[in-house]
Amino acid sequence: MLQIDSLVFNAWGRQFFNRASVSLPNPSKVSLVGRNGVGKSTLFKLIKGELQPDSGEISIPKAARIAAVDQEHPATDVTLLETILAADAERATLMAELETAEPERMGDIWMRLIEIDADSAPSRAAEILNGLGFSTEDLDRPMAEFSGGWRMRVALAAALFSEPDLLLLDEPTNYLDLEGALWLEARLERYPHCALIISHDRELLNNSVDFTLHVTEGKLELYTGGYDSFEHQRAEKIRLQSATRAKQDAERAHLQSFVDRFKASAAKAAQAQSRVKRLAKLTPIETTIEAQVAPFILPSPQRPLAPPLLRLENVDVGYGDDPAILKDLDLRLDVDDRIGLLGVNGAGKSTFAKLVAGALQARSGRESRSARLEVGWFHQHQIEALDPQQTPLDIMREARPTDSDQTHRSKLAQFGIHFEKQGTKVEALSGGERARLLLNMVAMSAPHLLILDEPTNHLDIDSRRALLDALNEYEGAVLLITHDRSLMELVADRLWLASDNTIVPFDGDMDDYARFVIERARGGTAAPSQRAAKEKRNKKDKKEKKKKS
Repeated sequence: MLQIDSLVFNAWGRQFFNRASVSLPNPSKVSLVGRNGVGKSTLFKLIKGELQPDSGEISIPKAARIAAVDQEHPATDVTLLETILAADAERATLMAELETAEPERMGDIWMRLIEIDADSAPSRAAEILNGLGFSTEDLDRPMAEFSGGWRMRVALAAALFSEPDLLLLDEPTNYLDLEGALWLEARLERYPHCALIISHDRELLNNSVDFTLHVTEGKLELYTGGYDSFEHQRAEKIRLQSATRAKQDAERAHLQSFVDRFKASAAKAAQAQSRVKRLAKLTPIETTIEAQVAPFILPSPQRPLAPPLLRLENVDVGYGDDPAILKDLDLRLDVDDRIGLLGVNGAGKSTFAKLVAGALQARSGRESRSARLEVGWFHQHQIEALDPQQTPLDIMREARPTDSDQTHRSKLAQFGIHFEKQGTKVEALSGGERARLLLNMVAMSAPHLLILDEPTNHLDIDSRRALLDALNEYEGAVLLITHDRSLMELVADRLWLASDNTIVPFDGDMDDYARFVIERARGGTAAPSQRAAKEKRNKKDKKEKKKKS
């Protein structure tokens, strides 16, 4: 489906690809991986023809349909369902032609519509939209009513519905919640054509792809299997590479020693010359040097608090005079809890984070909070709220005004913001660099509780692993909201589910939740914990009605 031969591309003062070659099987799902900035998105632009290579060739069959999801769908007056149906260009053309076709042409049109299963198109489109978080009521809403984030989901839904021969996905889970990511993972696993996916979601790359394409040092290296398999294969390749180089270095030293000893000896001249030729034929073996990822610094609280940190009893919370977002919260958070908060976008997860952080007050019910509780709260909107003209050094000076500049610079270096970046304006920093700066800063005071709301959106896989290591060493409590299933599985020891205007413990692990999400997308029932909570609220409502009557 896709063949790249001796690709060379230079731009913006650097080399991205240097005689890179690869051939992708068809059908196959392939993840495109590599450190931030190596050229993954640039390769997508080259494949789409938006950039032209300096030399080499990118070959795709002429009749192949290519679709990429790299921008939100336009805000139009067309309904959501009709927008998705229009993505199948052949079906849309045939349906339009039916209205004006001559009688003798009608039979051919209907025959082709039957062949492409056109009748089931609305239900297939609705299933995809439901899996990505849209409700049945949303289907008849015009596109102009959806926010940019939701229109990105529409673009993804349209691409999946049209099933192109080559599907290009660049960080598709960044604008999805965990539920959407789980659904997409299952959908990609059974995608019938070729897909090339850039993602830092380890679980998606483990469960949905057949091959891993690694971009490194201007080359493209294809490995079989998902991301874990790629890591094992690459580690073994580096080990063998190092062993081979060590063996060659030993041989080189031995040959050079012989030449040095006998180059002036007439009796050994022929042998010495033979070894000189052998030395010349030894091609140097380059060893791969893996760049080190700076750790995250999450200091543990020095003075543990008596449990519980927080106790909520029949608490309602909301904004202004609007109806409560969350009701009847009956939850307890202890000093060593690791809570993973599940739920679709709009279910109240961020509202709950604000309540726990103390940024939002309960409307009713009882809230018991430790008087000395210190909270470190990271949320994704903090990155957007940074002053683009400030530098990391400016931000550190504001946060720690009594510290010296040397201390500020030392702290930033520990965070992975090196000297040359410390005076760089925020607008020139990558999303990963901004996220790294803020994550370290919210934890700088060694809080008793860390609230992390989508902390990995801008982090690559290696940085996500560094964050995981830091969280596992941190001895305080953690409330985690993330679409990164791997991080959720390895950090959270208890799961809570936000649904139906409340939050309740979820009965099961992440595998159970993944099955629940897929079943719900197919029209399945609610989780057991949801049903129990709903029954509890119904009983409460009945009691209140009896009292009033």
